[in-house]
Amino acid sequence: MSAIRHPISGTPPRRIGTLVDKTALLAGPGLLYLAVLYAVPLLLLLLQSFRSDDGGFTLVAYTSFFGDTYNLEVLARTLRVAFLTTLLSLAVAYPTAIAMNRAKGIWLTVFLVALVLPMSLGVVVKAFAWSILFRSNGALNQTMESLGLIDAPIRMLFTETALVIGAANVFLPFMVLPIYAVLRQQDDALQHAAASLGASPVFRFFHVSLPLTLPGIVAGAAFVFSLSISMYVIPSLIVGETQQTLPMLIARSFLYLRNEQLGSSISAILLIIAIAVVLFSSWLAARLGAKE
Repeated sequence: MSAIRHPISGTPPRRIGTLVDKTALLAGPGLLYLAVLYAVPLLLLLLQSFRSDDGGFTLVAYTSFFGDTYNLEVLARTLRVAFLTTLLSLAVAYPTAIAMNRAKGIWLTVFLVALVLPMSLGVVVKAFAWSILFRSNGALNQTMESLGLIDAPIRMLFTETALVIGAANVFLPFMVLPIYAVLRQQDDALQHAAASLGASPVFRFFHVSLPLTLPGIVAGAAFVFSLSISMYVIPSLIVGETQQTLPMLIARSFLYLRNEQLGSSISAILLIIAIAVVLFSSWLAARLGAKE
């Protein structure tokens, strides 16, 4: 007697259960690795933020953080820098992704190499390179002085603008690749069909290309924003201690103030922000996918 098959796929139910069990077994080592080296230390860090001196439960660290105007300024600066970095990355990444989508042959290879190769360099190297460019005697000031654009060097280093530019340069590939992946899946016949109906290039962009690339934009923005709020090396080299961000405040709490409870509470706040960004981007991507 033949096995009872699924009404849609025709696969026996017992076979499906076996495949699920094997998949769970294959994922077991990876999940165990993440649990031991990531989840458990993270849980201990979160518990530390609620632990009082006598071993009890307290919210003093959180109330003291939100009750300090300096900490609120650091939080606002961190979110502002992450938002501006995401916008700048999007402004540069979108036309780059369009150019990559239209490139063929050797030019596509050049684009991919130019985009992926800098990712192999360390963040310290790229951030330090920008700190050299932004110096008073750096290449940017010297070039503008030689062209007669400025009479004296402009203060670029240790500014929020320099931090946004440097961070956008480092995180740019994480915005370009998701948008490029979505553009590669689009059918070129859509553009030709819209043009044949009399649609202008601007109309085709805002009503055809842009709506179809929104999932890639959301994914790239989530990547860049999450990386921007958690960066430590880039602001340390470009702005230093003059304009601190949350990761720099966490490092100061642990390394200099020796206040583990404060550092743990700031880490928990940063983690909540990152999780909120991921959840919101996932919800938004699902909504856009459903509409599409």
